[in-house]
Parts: sequence; structure tokens; C-alpha cells
Amino acid sequence: MPGPSGATDLQGAQDDPVLKRIFINSDSIIKTDELNKEQLVLDFRHHNIAFDLEGAESNVYQYLLKGYDKSWSSWHELGYKEYTNLPPGKYYFNVRYFTGSKTGELILFQFKVLPLWYFSFIAIILYVCLAALVYWFLYATQNLRFARTQHMLEQIINKRTEDLIVEKEKSETLLANVLPKNTASEIMEKGKATKIKYNFVTVLFSDIQGFTKIAEETNPEVLIDELDKFFFYFDSVVERLGIEKIKTIGDAYMCAGGIPEKNRTNPVEVILAALEMQVYMSRLKETSELEGMKFWDIRIGIHTGTVVAGVVGQKKLSYDIWGDTVNTASRMESSGEAGKINISGTTYEFVKEFFVCEHRGRMPVKYKGELDMYFVNGIVPELRDEDGRPNKKFILKMQMIKLQDIEELIIKMFDDEAPPDLYFHNSSLMKSVSNQAELLATAEKISEEEFVTLKLASIFLLTGYINDYDKPLEASFSTAEEILPRYGFDLDSINEVKRIIQNSFSNKQENTTDNILHDARYDYMGRVDYIKLTDKLLREESEYGKSHSRKEWIDIQRKLLIDHEFITKTGNLLRSVQVEDQIVALQESTE
Repeated sequence: MPGPSGATDLQGAQDDPVLKRIFINSDSIIKTDELNKEQLVLDFRHHNIAFDLEGAESNVYQYLLKGYDKSWSSWHELGYKEYTNLPPGKYYFNVRYFTGSKTGELILFQFKVLPLWYFSFIAIILYVCLAALVYWFLYATQNLRFARTQHMLEQIINKRTEDLIVEKEKSETLLANVLPKNTASEIMEKGKATKIKYNFVTVLFSDIQGFTKIAEETNPEVLIDELDKFFFYFDSVVERLGIEKIKTIGDAYMCAGGIPEKNRTNPVEVILAALEMQVYMSRLKETSELEGMKFWDIRIGIHTGTVVAGVVGQKKLSYDIWGDTVNTASRMESSGEAGKINISGTTYEFVKEFFVCEHRGRMPVKYKGELDMYFVNGIVPELRDEDGRPNKKFILKMQMIKLQDIEELIIKMFDDEAPPDLYFHNSSLMKSVSNQAELLATAEKISEEEFVTLKLASIFLLTGYINDYDKPLEASFSTAEEILPRYGFDLDSINEVKRIIQNSFSNKQENTTDNILHDARYDYMGRVDYIKLTDKLLREESEYGKSHSRKEWIDIQRKLLIDHEFITKTGNLLRSVQVEDQIVALQESTE
């Protein structure tokens, strides 16, 4: 049987039927001799087609349009077949014929009807692309809308968060103005504050002389304004000196030094505050007398002792102190004189090296019997400047006392905040370095100014290991910069402390203080417990990723022992174990 597109399909054998003409949409006629060997392609509008066959007159035919018909047609004598409304697709026109003596089957023609353009393959691809584009657009739009909504919500949240932070800061500031900082923090965290006993506190009471009479003769608004002016100045003085204001009652002003942060200098600082209050009120008195106005005279009483401090009240909170010390301070004020600072014998013992005090003798005190009292007449001459204020010697003398407070603070920091794996750089080593530096400084007879900065450097030298083991120098600087200003040290002193620490880490010696701190830091290398301490250092470094084999560690320590020398004469004299003996002990520790 011939193939579907060969010439024999169209012309056939001599007795075979042949396709003579093709009618398209009843108005187009294609003669078979005009057809080429390519299949006919029709667009969707020309989907009506008819085939005209030519053959023997005795022929009968069956037709099958493959792709459209499901079965052959019945036999027809007419050699003509028409199809209408053909759907898009590929078709083969098949004919069976019977001549009376011969039967045959031919594929006479093949053609293709194209779909409408919007049903074409390309159109479908475009539809898919368009649908994908629409989906992407909707998705992007939705995401954009979501992002905008989220951004708006974030803006709202950020704004409300900022508002809350501002309000929180306002609340904290307000609470801090009413209560000590530590107490305020405790209340915000726990909802209440613990009452604490302080064994060394200096309490100051001040009172306006003849206030009741002044109040009767003065306009209330003027009276309140004047009191507010006095107390505002008093607040600025006590805040600058690190003293805690307790309260005001009418014309009485009460404050206390040594709370909530304990310190050894609070008697001196409270009397300094009292002297500033006294000078301020004296100047006002002079001005009032010149202007013919009523003047305000003040009595101040001070006593040092034990108090209990805490917060009272549930809604309207108040920070207060109680104890016999408070009562005695009040008696010092009431037993004093206008324009004078009256202190107890107890306070005098703590401040007599700083201030000129006039002994009043033993004075009777209600419910107390007789107590020693002193008037403070100012700072001792060698410790004051031309204006009667503390000079450098005074400040240096105070700093010497503050060193003990700072050392206790740093020891507590090590004990409370240092990681448990600081086996070597811990509070024990810090105390050892500090004590050794003090001992060497005394032996080397350095000045008091040098001693203060050296002692501070020895205290802060190892603090960096608490927060940043990899960068201890920078962390030690940060700790010193944070703490020292609270104790009244100026920028020059802080920078000198940092310089000494920097040189210690760099193993650089520029002066005697550098030499002393160097010997104090490496004092452990000459001690009998050297092996125990170096084992702790090895364990500590291993915890922080600086592991060494035992042999490597011994080699490092042996080289360090050989290369190291104590610089100061006193450091060499205080060495308990010589280098050779330490090396032998070090070697034996590996066996």
C-alpha cells in the first residue's frame, strides 16, 4: 500500500480512484495537479473540506477521515465526500474501493487544520507565562503589602517601645531621685527593698535658727521659695560629694555619708559638705543684712555610728535610716549654735587630722547624758588653699584612705563576677600583687602621689581577665575608667594608672613604679608555691583554648624563669626560692 504523502497516493494505479479536486469552504477549489508533496495546512476558518474522486464508473467507495471518523463509512457509488466543522488537528483521508474484480485501500490526502491563534501552542505558552507573571505580580504585591504592613507595625512597635523606654527612664530617674540607685534597682527587680545595717555612717542634721518666728513674719510663698533655694544648693553639694540625701522636714535637712555604698571617708566628706553649707548660708546672711532683710542662720549637727537603712511605705515610698546614731546626730544639731557645725566626739576621732576642731567639753544631751562635742572651724592649715578649700595634700590624704575601699570593691568583683575557671588570675593573685606592690613601694620609698597610682594600677591590673580573657588590657582600662571617677579621681590620675598597667602588660619599665609593679606581678615565680601556681595557670589557659603539652609547658616556664629578673633590690631580697631550685622543682613535677 502506498504511503500517505507519496505521488501514488494522489494519482494511484490505472484502475485506482484518484483525487481530482478538493473543495475548501465550498468556495475554494484545489486541483490535485496543483498540489505539492507537502501536506496541506488550513487555518481554523477553512475547516470545511470536500474531496472529489475520479475512477471507474463501476467503483463503489468507503471513506475514513483518520483523526475525525471513528469507523469507515458505508459503501457509496458517488466519489465525493464532504466534512464540515472540522476541529483543529491532523487528518488522513482514506478510501476503500471496489471495482467488481478488485478491492483496494488508499490514503489519498493528508492535511492539517490549525487551531484559533489563541489556542495555539505558542499562545498556550504565552498564557502560561502570563499566568505566571500575574501570579508573580499578585505574590509580589501581596508581599509588598505585607512588608508595608509589617513596616508600619514595626514603626508603631518601635515608637511605642521608645515611648516605653522614655517613660521607663523617667520612672527610673524619678525613683532614683527619691531613693538610692541600688535600692531603686532592687525595688524595680523584686518589688521591695531589703533593710540593711551599716556600721560606719555619718549623719548630718541641719536646722534654720528661729524658723518658727521667721515663718510667722514671712509671706508663705517667699518662705517656700527661700527654703527651696537653700535645699537645692544643699542637694548639689551632697550629690557631688557622694552623700545620700535622706529627707527634709520643714526647715530641717538630713543626709548621710557611707550609704548605700560603704566607704571609709564618709565622716570627712560629710563635714566638707557641712562647711560648704555653712559658707553658703554665711554669704546669704551678709547679703540679707546689707539689704535690710531677715537673715537665715543655720545649725548643723553631725555624728558617726551604726544605722539601719531601708524603704518604708507601700505606695508613697520613702528611704529612711534608723538607730541611735540618727538620734545622736539630731541632738548634736539641737545642742549646737547658730552658724556653727557641732560634731560628736566619735566623729572627731575620724576627722581630727583633716579639720581644726574646738572642743566644747562634755555637754548634756537629752536621754544620752554628757557627750563630748566639737565645733568644726575649718580645714587644718596645711591641707587647705588660700580660699580655705581642700588642697592637693588634702585630696591625696583622702585618696590614701579610698584605696582600701577600692581594693575591697575589686576583691568583691572578683569573687562575685569572675568565671569559675580563672584558677590563676583570681582574687588571690590580685591581693598578692596589690600587697606586694605596697610592700615594695614602702621599701623603695616612693612619693605618696606615686604610691596612689601604683596601688591603683596593682588593684586594676588583672580585672580585665574577668570580662575579656583574650583582651585583658583593654578590659582593665574600661573597669578603671568606670570606677575611679566615682571615687573622685581626675583624668590625669586615671591616665597615669592606665600607663602603668600598659607598661606592665608590655613588660616595659620607664620609672620606679613600673619596676615595682613588674616585681609584684611576677613575685609568684620566687615563691615556694610556684609549682602549684604554674599548674593553675596551665589549667586556666587550657580552659581558654591555649593548650600545651606538659613538656611544652615545662619548656616555656623554664625559659621564663631563666630570662626573668627582679628589678628592684627589695624584690630580689624577698625572693624565697632561687631560679635554679625552681627549675629543679619544675623538672621534678613532670616525673
